[in-house]
Amino acid sequence: MSSSKAVLDTNVFVGALQRHDGVNRKILELCFMGEIDLLMGDALYFEYQSLLGRHHLFENSSFNPQERENLFDDFCSVCRWVDVYYRWRPNLKDEADTHIVELAISGGAPMVLTWNKKDYRNSDLILPDLEILTPAELMARRRGEKIS
Repeated sequence: MSSSKAVLDTNVFVGALQRHDGVNRKILELCFMGEIDLLMGDALYFEYQSLLGRHHLFENSSFNPQERENLFDDFCSVCRWVDVYYRWRPNLKDEADTHIVELAISGGAPMVLTWNKKDYRNSDLILPDLEILTPAELMARRRGEKIS
């Protein structure tokens, strides 16, 4: 299967660090195997860094702080860096997610993977070529299942 470009919202990465199993870990595995071509930009990078510094999020994680940093470094090594020069202003419900849509548009990614789909609905900017999928929806699609 060829790789597909995507932007990975931080909640998927954090979820993979919080649980020992599950779809979040499978998504990271696909990224490291090159089946998902990840895009990264300045704003998303700094959001990841900020979350990695919130130790309360990882109280039950099997990764210690150094291991989390090492995994993030490895994660960044499989990302393609994209410079975002234009602000699209989709006026999302959660304005803090605007940079993710801007990154996807700038990098030509057809999808954003997130657990917060509701935050991407009802924007002022209609983007028919950009899908917002949960990791579970992507995995179902890969198995050939229909998603609604």
